[in-house]
Amino acid sequence: MRLSFALGLMPVCLALFSTNARAATDAAEHVLDLTGSGVGVACIAIFVVAYGLVMSKEYTHLRKSKPVVLAAGLIWMLIGIVYVRHGLPHMAEQALRHGILEYAELFLFLLAAMTYINAMRERRVFDALRAWLVGKGFGYRQLFWITGALAFFISPIAVNLTTALLMCSVVLAVGRDSPKFVILSCINIVVGANAGGAFSPFGDITTLMVWQKGMLAFWEFFDLFVPSAVNFVIPAWLMHFAVPAVKPKPGGEAVAMKDGALIIVALFLLTIATTVSFHNLLNLPPALGMMTGLAYLNFFGYYLKMKHRLAIRHGNGGRDFGGEKEPIDIFRNVARAEWDTLLFFYGVVLCIGGLGFIGYLAIVSDGMYAGLGPTTANVLVGILSAVVDNIPVMFAVLTMQPEMSHGQWLLVTLTAGVGGSLLSIGSAAGVALMGQARGIYTFFGHLKWSWAIALGYAASILCHLWINARFF
Repeated sequence: MRLSFALGLMPVCLALFSTNARAATDAAEHVLDLTGSGVGVACIAIFVVAYGLVMSKEYTHLRKSKPVVLAAGLIWMLIGIVYVRHGLPHMAEQALRHGILEYAELFLFLLAAMTYINAMRERRVFDALRAWLVGKGFGYRQLFWITGALAFFISPIAVNLTTALLMCSVVLAVGRDSPKFVILSCINIVVGANAGGAFSPFGDITTLMVWQKGMLAFWEFFDLFVPSAVNFVIPAWLMHFAVPAVKPKPGGEAVAMKDGALIIVALFLLTIATTVSFHNLLNLPPALGMMTGLAYLNFFGYYLKMKHRLAIRHGNGGRDFGGEKEPIDIFRNVARAEWDTLLFFYGVVLCIGGLGFIGYLAIVSDGMYAGLGPTTANVLVGILSAVVDNIPVMFAVLTMQPEMSHGQWLLVTLTAGVGGSLLSIGSAAGVALMGQARGIYTFFGHLKWSWAIALGYAASILCHLWINARFF
């Protein structure tokens, strides 16, 4: 019904053009102020309806990319019509091309990263780690801390969503007889993965956007390590006493990694080094470094294929490669990328860019950052990220580019990254784990411990204001 409403809104929006748009032309740049016009209101309505469909995806089962991609097209169509009517067709075109360029850099970066993660998954790197943890015979409380700590330390490299899914699979394997352990561990993993992703450009989409925008240098993110650790440790310590003090029976068999698995891990680390070097030393976009690193993986995949064919020719291919018909296909791993997520980013970037071009983000920036002050505004950004996905929130802040100190940019990076942990729907990691541990880890199960997560959130902010006071 909501989708029908969204589609039904289209002719209404178009009909608004019959009214006189209250648009004022900027004499210097010829940018129209559409914030008070019917077209501007229509664009806001389109975005709200589209994002309402995104937030209700658990009930509608509609992929999150679909409504925002449609909304992006409608918003820019309305903007384009207005600018053509005012004889300024190239203004909207230039603004849209700028948004597409921003998305292209993000897309290429994430595509390379996702391909590496899929290649490591296909080489059984994560399966081997999971089997090792399951077979060690740790107690529930030990596993609670181990999985949470691994989520915290792996997510800065492997992205918080992938890390959370890996650790959750460990929890489900050993905690099938203890739902309470699973719930608490899933909450701990979400908090740990989001906190770990906040102090690295590779840990979360929001930190990646901040880095690519040039607001913070690569090494400056690590000033958030201690506040991020505080954000993870405080709720983990409070939940620790509720975890059953039981030792489950060890089980499961060891999993052998496939040929070339560790080399692919090393190539991924080399890709990160290449990306950082390109950006820091040559001032080139991070996407170039990641795509260069993807070439490393492609050539190594070619080497594995040649090695496999040579082994078959000598009659021992089945023994050396576990009977694989094809050792690795990099382009198959490219195809397995999270395309729904990548297209969702496209829709978000263009929707927010369109609303910013209309003039709404300038109003929000003036109301939040000039009216409330940057510290209060940045704390609210984190709380808002618990309800609305942190990606559009952070992109809106980056588009507004309020005048802030270095310490404030660190603060909003921290709050946008860890604020999503307050609710299970506030981050991609939480939403994914609700699906993976369906019926056990739930919204209300997470909400029960939101008070502990909120204490960690507040403590991390105070910690940042204290230890990074020199940046304010």
